[in-house]
Amino acid sequence: MPTVRPDLVPDASLERDDMEAMQREIADAAAFEDDFDFDPATLGDPLAAASSGADPPTVVGVDQSFLTNEAGDQDRALSAVVAMHGGEVIERVYAVTPLEIPYIPGLLSFREGRPILAALEELSVDPDLFLFDGSGRIHFRQAGIATHMGVVRDVPSIGVAKSLLCGSPTDDTENRSEGTRIPIEANSRVDAPDGTLLGYAVQTRQYDSPNRYINPLYVSPGHRVGPETAADAALALASSYKLPEPVRLADNYADEAKRNLDEGT
Repeated sequence: MPTVRPDLVPDASLERDDMEAMQREIADAAAFEDDFDFDPATLGDPLAAASSGADPPTVVGVDQSFLTNEAGDQDRALSAVVAMHGGEVIERVYAVTPLEIPYIPGLLSFREGRPILAALEELSVDPDLFLFDGSGRIHFRQAGIATHMGVVRDVPSIGVAKSLLCGSPTDDTENRSEGTRIPIEANSRVDAPDGTLLGYAVQTRQYDSPNRYINPLYVSPGHRVGPETAADAALALASSYKLPEPVRLADNYADEAKRNLDEGT
């Protein structure tokens, strides 16, 4: 699978100002609207695909785990990729690469981007859609890891984050019913006009209990997907769990691969 924008591959050796300038260039190159060939109605419903005769898209979930050295410091990233087609896993791959910089809020792709690209090089199927455990447009410079990787590969992509990096919900997000989506709009912390729709807080699952609740996911377009479609996809692909299935399985596979490496199997 080719790297369409090699000039935008994350470079951990850059100074912070240069990293941020690259992110602004990525945001300018990103398309935050639908531009894909598949029918989004088939994403979470193989029966709908079968009845319509449409071929469901190949959806690829991406997540990370980290390996430590003898001193207990994280020194390598394990990037796990799970490809699904019609609700079934068709391929799982991972790559282990050195970590070059520590975690810096807003610059995650410069820490984890190259490991992810290394794992994608191992993938034999062509993805129609990426789902990343991380932000897309909900980002200080509208260029989270889902946007960065989506633009570099020029593949439709969605960011699915567990916490809100920036932006403001238009309503209270606490203890909302399953299926609720609350717009997340740009505020003074975002390089966009105030009120720009960045994505949604999406309630994919909720307890049937007044005494506990599940927090929403913060879902945003990465590249070539609009905010409404991104939220629809997160809901359609979340089966029995909070996370959309491709991301959940990538998370599980990252842990499994790390465990096997730790055990030497």
